[in-house]
This record gives sequence, structure tokens and C-alpha cells, in this order.
Amino acid sequence: MKKEQVVNCQFSVWYPIFRIHTIKSVILPLPQNVIDYLLDDGTLVVSGSDHNTQQTHTNNSNSDAEEDIQWSDDEATATVTVSLAPEFPEFTSKVLEAINALGGHVFPKLNWSAPRDANWIALNSSLQCHSLSDIFLLFKSSDFITHDLTQPFLQCTDQDSPDPVITYELVLRKWSELIPGGEFRCFVKENKLIAISQRDYTQFYQHILMQDGQICQAIQDFFSQHIQYNFLDEDFVFDIYRDSQGRVWLIDLNPFGEVTDSLLFSWEELTSGGEITQHQESPAFRYTKSEVTVQPSPCLSYRIPRDFVDLSTGEDAYKLIDFLKLRKSQQEESDEEDEDDMPQRHGSSET
Repeated sequence: MKKEQVVNCQFSVWYPIFRIHTIKSVILPLPQNVIDYLLDDGTLVVSGSDHNTQQTHTNNSNSDAEEDIQWSDDEATATVTVSLAPEFPEFTSKVLEAINALGGHVFPKLNWSAPRDANWIALNSSLQCHSLSDIFLLFKSSDFITHDLTQPFLQCTDQDSPDPVITYELVLRKWSELIPGGEFRCFVKENKLIAISQRDYTQFYQHILMQDGQICQAIQDFFSQHIQYNFLDEDFVFDIYRDSQGRVWLIDLNPFGEVTDSLLFSWEELTSGGEITQHQESPAFRYTKSEVTVQPSPCLSYRIPRDFVDLSTGEDAYKLIDFLKLRKSQQEESDEEDEDDMPQRHGSSET
């Protein structure tokens, strides 16, 4: 995989070529101050200005947004600095205008990746966004987005060559309810479709088993009529969606290399020139064929423990009560240990 191949798979490169075969989208240049904000680990709070809301303050509050807030108990004093998130009025206006033009709900991504590893942090566990705050929350919680911004050429073989200059962009795609069982990943080598994998391979879908021949043929027809020889590279990966009417839509394009998940195949199979690449009649098609082979989602490793979620949302009151009891018990034990360790004073006086 060469750096040029990664560059060619940017959304803004392939979208104009295949616009009529994919979901309507808007591309906005990402200002440097927004990029800096996304990479800043210290700023967690996102601005609410895009909701046209105003902060309310009590009469005793200080108007200085960066004032230190202090609290203390019998043992220690802690200081926490609360920093107000930066404002991006011009960029916010453009984002809201684009969201409204796309129907009020969008699917966000950067040049290459979407924050699929961060949907756990959204209130609805979805990547559907209707404000810049929603987008920021997902982006700042996503390792995929951080990879795009910091190491897009990490796994390229031509590391000795200089990195191409990247203009980062926010991509807003019109929100569409896609059934995971209709998504497939297709692998192209030397402009030949060599393999197709079920995208959501952790689940079993009865209709794929019943219609595997029709699905495979529909994808081959779509590739030969609209994709083949039209892309800038001869080795690449593309994702499609086959809707309930049988129509095939292009969802994304990715580099042909290990930076892209090979799903039910291995990259050794796809690149070795073995049985898959030599398959002449039709591409190899793999999918989950029974519920016995259902697997955990690969994105689970990016999530926080379920108990943390329950505590933070208040969904399980009993867990919160148990947690508070545990903390109280630990505090009491700590106090007792401190008393036991305290040196006993005798009658002698200090001189």
C-alpha cells in the first residue's frame, strides 16, 4: 500500500467521481483551530452555542469562565480548573447550514474514517448527529479519527518518501437508516473483483444465506457497470449497501492494505496470489452462515465497562447505591488504618 493510494481514497477525491451512486454529502474544510481542538486531550466540554442555548448563572457565580473551583474536606483540598470550550462561530454556522440542507440529521466522518468506535458515548448509541456538539463528542472520543489526523500513512510501504500534504475535511452525509445485513465489503486487485465479505460479520442474517447468489451477482454487476476502471487505482476496497429493492449503493472506498479491516478474509489470502486472487469465474463470497458462528463486535474493545455507563447515566440505581456504600466502607477502613498508624504520645513534653 503506497501513500498515493491512501490519498486517492479520501472522500473528497472519490465522491465527485461516484456522486450519483452514493449518499448525498457535503464537504467542509476543517480549520486548523478545530483540528487543534479535536487533538486537545485537556478540553472535554463542547460548546453548546450551536443549540442556541445560553448558560445561566446564579447571582453568586463569577463571570470569569476560567476561574478555579475549589472544594475541601477534613483531609485534603482539591483544585479543578474548568475551561470553557473554544467557540468556532463561522465554522459552526457552515456546519449547521449543511446539516439543515441534508435534512437535519447527518452521519459525520473525516477524509477517511468515521467515528464508529465511539458510538458508545452518544446518548442514543448512534452516529446520527444534528449539531456540531454531537460531532465533536464523537470525534474527540474516537481513536479512528485520531489516526486520520495524526498517522494516516502509518502502514504504507513507501515510508522513505515524504508524506503528502493533507487538507483535512469534515464530511457530512445525509442520514440514512441502513440495515447492517445489507452492507458488504468488496476487494479489488488489478481492477478485478476478487472477494466480497459480509460487513457485519458478527451477526447471522437469514436473507444473506437465502439470497447469496443474487447478492453476489448484483455486486458484480454494480462493479462492472459503475466502479471498474473508473477509480484512480487498480487495487482498492469499496463498501456497498444493497437495499430492500435490490439496488446497490456505494458507501465508501478504502486503501487495499492492512489499514483496512479484511473482515472474513485475511490480508495474506488477499495479497498472496493464491486461490482467491486466481479465482476466475466469480469473486469469493464469505458471510456468517449460522448463529453458531456469531462473534462479539470488534468495536467492543473501544468501549468502557457497562457498569460505568449505568453509573454515569443513572440507568441502574442499585449499582449507584452499591457503589456509594462501597466507597463509604473503603473510606471508613482507611480512617481506621490511619488511626492505628498514628504515633501514641506519652506524657513527656517537647523542649
